[in-house]
Amino acid sequence: MDSDYNATYITLDGHVELDKYRYLYFVIMFIVYILIIYCNFTIVYIIWIHENLHEPMYVFIAALLVNSVIFSTNIYPKLLIDFLSEKQVIQYSACLFQFFIFYSLACAEFLLLSAMAYDRYVSICKPLQYPTIMRKRTVGIFLGLAWLVPACVIAVPAVISAFMKVCIFTLNGIFCNNSIYSLHCTSSRARSIFGAIALIMTALLPLLFILFTYSRIFIITYHSGREVRKKAAQTCLPHLLVLISFSCLCAYDVIIVRLGSDFPKYLRLIMTLQGFLYHPLFNPIIYGLKMTEISKHLKRLFCQTKLT
Repeated sequence: MDSDYNATYITLDGHVELDKYRYLYFVIMFIVYILIIYCNFTIVYIIWIHENLHEPMYVFIAALLVNSVIFSTNIYPKLLIDFLSEKQVIQYSACLFQFFIFYSLACAEFLLLSAMAYDRYVSICKPLQYPTIMRKRTVGIFLGLAWLVPACVIAVPAVISAFMKVCIFTLNGIFCNNSIYSLHCTSSRARSIFGAIALIMTALLPLLFILFTYSRIFIITYHSGREVRKKAAQTCLPHLLVLISFSCLCAYDVIIVRLGSDFPKYLRLIMTLQGFLYHPLFNPIIYGLKMTEISKHLKRLFCQTKLT
């Protein structure tokens, strides 16, 4: 590559034995991507067409599933193209955009899960006040903030990175995440500070809020009747499973970046795949199986499909 080409494009060097398995990789990832779109939008469609599912809890679930599809679309199309390409490269500006979308939507998921936790808390612990508190306007504000706040916060380190000089043109990964920081000639204190602020505002504080909220729910329902405990378990367990799954995703991302080049390439690839492979499929499966109302409508939908 000449210097002008290097100044604009970044080589993605995280692939393992791509020449040998490129078509196998492509077929597997293409199938997974189609399944992600189909499974998530099936649940969203069910929530959309059934009036009894037009409640805040199900609206937040639909938003979470749409978020998962956009999150996957930020990665899979480019990844599929790379599998069939001779050179796995990305323009630096596109790399920054992918970085921005990846972390904005990841942080948005934490905030959406926080909104869902608050919704469950009000529903179970303050049922008489629920219609007053969780109005359509409140739900709309929560949804807007869940996407707007991370976008504004993550935009700062992305913009700072855009004006920093690049000295290394090979990224040890298959898509653009925090590893892009290693490409720059110098480190930025301002970017590090804003990165820490972003982590605290959009990940750590929402996580602590979720844990606190569910702790309160379990303490209150423990002293309540059996029906209340059953309702809490049915509606809160899926959210907790999704939270655990997503927290593992974030842990993988942090570990990969921190270990750097000391980590074997094939293990790095496996851990990177954990970040976007199973979680977008995990969400609709959990909500489809564990949420009683959604599960009922799913069974009816598939039964009608078979009959036709």
